[in-house]
Amino acid sequence: MEERTKLLIALGAATAANCIPCFEHLYYEAGVAGLTSEEIQEVVDLASKVKNGAHIALKNSIHEMMGSEEKYDLPCSAQSSGSC
Repeated sequence: MEERTKLLIALGAATAANCIPCFEHLYYEAGVAGLTSEEIQEVVDLASKVKNGAHIALKNSIHEMMGSEEKYDLPCSAQSSGSC
């Protein structure tokens, strides 16, 4: 796997894990590897969408367990039983 790809994956994981020190370190490494701000922002946006989808799925499961019919829409483009 190319180093740039590894860094993009790691930046997404750091975003999803809310790990600021990880992101800061990886952001520096991404700059050294020549990743653009646009590429980094795209992966941050995607990771945030996935994380938000997982949180919404959790809230829907809790509502279902509590007998509520209220459902939140997943942020993905196509509704499915999973997250993004």
